[in-house]
Amino acid sequence: MNIEGLHLPERTCKPRKHGITILIDNGVPENLFKDTIASAGKYIDFVKFGWGTSIITSRLEQKISFLQEHKVDSFFGGTLFEKFLSQKKVDEFHHLCTRYGSAFIEISNGTLNISNREKSRFIKEFSNNFIVFSEVGHKDSVISGFQDSDEWVEYIQEDLEAGAYKVITEARESGTSGLCDDKGEMRLDIVDRILQSRINIEKIIFEAPNKKLQTSFIKLAGPNVNLANIPFTDPISLETLRLGLRSDTFYTFQEGEIE
Repeated sequence: MNIEGLHLPERTCKPRKHGITILIDNGVPENLFKDTIASAGKYIDFVKFGWGTSIITSRLEQKISFLQEHKVDSFFGGTLFEKFLSQKKVDEFHHLCTRYGSAFIEISNGTLNISNREKSRFIKEFSNNFIVFSEVGHKDSVISGFQDSDEWVEYIQEDLEAGAYKVITEARESGTSGLCDDKGEMRLDIVDRILQSRINIEKIIFEAPNKKLQTSFIKLAGPNVNLANIPFTDPISLETLRLGLRSDTFYTFQEGEIE
């Protein structure tokens, strides 16, 4: 990739199947939302309306419409699916997604106590009408601490076999659960096990809500790693990390050393 005469890592172009960036909307004001999408839309593939924020977000229709104008897809957070499921209202969740014209949905079991096999059944059902992102990992850091690397790989494979388009690995918006411990440190044993498995890395999306995690995943899996839970403040800075234009990844993709 050549920009201004610089040799930079090759990046996939929109519409991307890998190297995707998913921003999380935790209820950001509409003007900030639109300014970010308008100025950095070429680097943003999806916006996830985090957890249940879409239920109480004003002018949600206007946000979705603006995303469509700028060729950015969107979906509702998996916790919202879990809330509907907990009240035995899965059909109502289906109707909600249909009403907003959602092509993509997320199905998870990070809060609700259902087995991965049961979650996979919903993935299979919803795949008939939607493109499904699944999520693996628990939001409670204590519970997630007992999940070992073999379980993670087993659950990811189970979700993909059930029809998930891609599988998101849990880290929360705080980076303190799932693939991270409660101190925010990456659980490298799990990440290494996933990367060394036979799972196509293009099918995995790593949640990386801060620069430390973003940098680590880019170094481990390359500039076109799929990353999610990116704050609305970060799409440009993340792209510079992917391209080695920031100190943290400056030498990661450098061709030769500077004398």
